[in-house]
Amino acid sequence: MGYDIIINKALENEPLHFAEAQKLYFKLPTSELMLIAQTIRNRIKHGKIVSWIIDRNVNISNICSSGCEFCSFYCSGGSENKAFITSIDEYKVKIDELFRLGGQQLLLQGGMHPDFRLKYYENLFKELKTLYPALKLHALGPPEIFYLSIIEKTSIRKVLKCLIEAGLDSLPGAGAEILVDRVRKIVSPKKCNSQQWLNVMKEAHKLGLPTTATMMFGHLETPAERISHLFKIKQVQNQKPNPAIGFTAFIPWTFQSANTALIKKYPDIKKIKTDEYLRTIAISRIVLQNIDNIQASWLTMGSDTAQLALWAGANDLGSIMIEENVVASSGVTNKMNSQEIQKLIIDAGFEPMQRNQKYEYQNM
Repeated sequence: MGYDIIINKALENEPLHFAEAQKLYFKLPTSELMLIAQTIRNRIKHGKIVSWIIDRNVNISNICSSGCEFCSFYCSGGSENKAFITSIDEYKVKIDELFRLGGQQLLLQGGMHPDFRLKYYENLFKELKTLYPALKLHALGPPEIFYLSIIEKTSIRKVLKCLIEAGLDSLPGAGAEILVDRVRKIVSPKKCNSQQWLNVMKEAHKLGLPTTATMMFGHLETPAERISHLFKIKQVQNQKPNPAIGFTAFIPWTFQSANTALIKKYPDIKKIKTDEYLRTIAISRIVLQNIDNIQASWLTMGSDTAQLALWAGANDLGSIMIEENVVASSGVTNKMNSQEIQKLIIDAGFEPMQRNQKYEYQNM
């Protein structure tokens, strides 16, 4: 099949086959790939609005039994000098600042703490929601949900229902990495496998819980495996029941290698450059036409590349990141406040619009 036929299929929102998406990714010039993606973006998200949010990433603890090769943040429970569990008083300080800055969403990253059971998270969510009724909890992720279902000897659905009743508002796409088990067995062998991750999201969608999907790329995966990841995400979104939102956004970000065990074992891993990042954003927009929002990562790629990504199909810049610890532990130092992120959007030729966790625009 010629390129023109495949391109027309994409532009008309006719589902592409895996081989067709590969053909576009591997054969088209970056500029053409970006133009196709931007045309699709303009159809899905009318106008020149680029969204952003004020939220805060808080780590419940850094004690995690997963020991992922790409993570330089976690420690074992025996690392007394590094290990912490965030206290309620610490949460209050962090949430008070979040509200003062105009945000409502708290992204709670958990990890697989060997001593925390479902009741711990239920009690935490209930207490935070009692203290701050307006707080939106975007918390945990499929690996934690699956882990809790195993240690509690119960279903994924039961875990999710308990957490929703305790105050969970949405489920992040954490721990996706690359949804290909060849890769997962190397970079995160103790986490749930690809199908288990996807199954958690299917159950979340059945319960009407909004979620996001992510992809951490630029380590041991091949470009074809990245595209395979996209098609798995697309399939789950196609299977969501109506009127569930399903995946509100797709968030691809690049592996940050500093201080990680993975780069020590595989020193030949090359950092993702701008061209490859833009191609990945573009093919994500082309394949995932059933997900409204594609997020560009200023945190891992910097402001200039994030602006270019807005012309490659992305329509969201995520959070100003009042606090972020996991990526920062790998040496990333990019920072942004509300004024700076809006200026970045305007300078790129777009209109900034603050949103909430459901990607609903907020009055400024």
